Amino acid sequence: MQRRMHRTRSRLAGTVALALGAGLMMGLGSGGVAQAADKNVARNGGFESGLSHWSCTANSGAAVGDPVHAGAGALKATPAGLDNARCSQTVTVKPGSTYRLSAWVQGSYAYLGATGTGTTDVSTWTPGSGAWQQLTTSFTTGPGTTQVTVYTHGWYGTGAYVVDDLSVFGPDGGGDTDPEPEVPAPPSGLTAGAVTSSSVALGWDAVSGATGYHVYRDGTRVHKAGGTSATVTGLAADTSYGFQVTAVNAAGESAKSPVLAVRTKPGSPDPNPDVPRHALTGYWQNFDNGATVQKLRDVQDQYDIIAVSFADSTATPGEITFNLDPAVGYGSVADFKADVAAKKAAGKSVILSVGGEKGNVTINSDASATAFADSAYALMREYGFSGVDIDLEHGINSTYLTKALRQLSAKAGSGMVLTMAPQTIDMQNTGTEYFRTALAVKDILTVVNMQYYNSGSMLGCDGKVYSQGSVDFLTALACIQLEGGLDPSQVGIGVPASARGAGSGYVSPTTVNNALDCLTRGTGCGSFKPSRTWPSLRGAMTWSTNWDATAGNAWSGAVGPHVHNLP
Repeated sequence: MQRRMHRTRSRLAGTVALALGAGLMMGLGSGGVAQAADKNVARNGGFESGLSHWSCTANSGAAVGDPVHAGAGALKATPAGLDNARCSQTVTVKPGSTYRLSAWVQGSYAYLGATGTGTTDVSTWTPGSGAWQQLTTSFTTGPGTTQVTVYTHGWYGTGAYVVDDLSVFGPDGGGDTDPEPEVPAPPSGLTAGAVTSSSVALGWDAVSGATGYHVYRDGTRVHKAGGTSATVTGLAADTSYGFQVTAVNAAGESAKSPVLAVRTKPGSPDPNPDVPRHALTGYWQNFDNGATVQKLRDVQDQYDIIAVSFADSTATPGEITFNLDPAVGYGSVADFKADVAAKKAAGKSVILSVGGEKGNVTINSDASATAFADSAYALMREYGFSGVDIDLEHGINSTYLTKALRQLSAKAGSGMVLTMAPQTIDMQNTGTEYFRTALAVKDILTVVNMQYYNSGSMLGCDGKVYSQGSVDFLTALACIQLEGGLDPSQVGIGVPASARGAGSGYVSPTTVNNALDCLTRGTGCGSFKPSRTWPSLRGAMTWSTNWDATAGNAWSGAVGPHVHNLP
């Protein structure tokens, strides 16, 4: 939750680099535009045949099936030590000709370039993103050049990058090239599988020559798939939709399949009836870091959900425990438990937060998932906690965290309160591990209060870059979750209670209230104006009730009543 100022610096630097990279691409001359007769002289640029025709330094590359930009394969390469994970291929070219080099990339720092051109070697790059980005540049071959090496690589000490659909378009140099594909036929056999109040699972027959598929809902493309199935989320309950699917490859997109009409199921009751329709969440510090020290009984009445921070890990993977810090001032654990019971009697939900800046609970196996569920349920029973908050900031495994939360829910029952507090980078798209987890437990999830602080600039749902500290930053990033499949009642805005509560990202209560109004009423917006409103948005969160008290309760005093009076 705190003290991540070093991350802010790196992300701001990354934003500048992205802008510079965009400038490089915009500066390309018109000579790099491929002509109608040009061919893709690269081999296996979609990595549908594994790493065939590619060579990666220090065994740094691997063919993967997820994530992919199109088709069923992509390249994932991981820098390590003094190796920057360079993967390359030599292509046959025609002397004195211009070629357009392009690739789709995702993940950490990614470079794309060409060497041995006989003229000026070229490269372009991006500092990375959770979404696919296209890198593009061009080169001209020398009068005697017949072969050029094209490559991708990452950067030392950074994470893995993913590449897909690399192409080198230009005159045929006479070497081997992939056969030119034909536009595939439209898919057949479109059927619906599992249907819920907010999602529909679809399946269809494979199409020869297709490298991917596009799914349409009422004529609008809403999903890309590498295989013959997809689940469309973010649907309204008890509503009829028309679905179609197309097949795609490098040659183009097929015609749409016949329309399949599917009606979603009626909505289910709120799994947490004790949580208000619009709720205020506050983290309570079980330690003294200079903010006002509170007992739980002192937490301001505006807070509906109180997240006790934090659980501690044990030597058993996945297992958690709770240790009451003497610095908080309780005379006994029994006094703390009595405060939990009193808050619950007053209609509040008191939950145990797992993670934080320094907390690292690893759940990456069936055994650790069970250990988490068993230990968390034991703490709920011992202390009277209403549920748990997931604030893991050191990476999560969506498969096993989902198993852990479902096991816990089965033990605790439908009234369990489940919240999450991911960082902004964790919720940039539905392919991140945090977003996957949230969608996978959507039926038992109370709210995701993303942390809009210690972040730096990020992409909004409109593809534009927004700087933290503005109403646009709050609304454009919330829009990603709202359009990505979470119910509006499962989305909250997480901000610091004061400038001292985080390294960066503090905004005034007025800015928070404007963002809430923009998302729920369509008023108070900045330059970003959502195409619709979400009146059932859950509310807001702050770090922390202690920092709020230090600032004279200014945050809860202004934001709390505003949240409780949302539509």
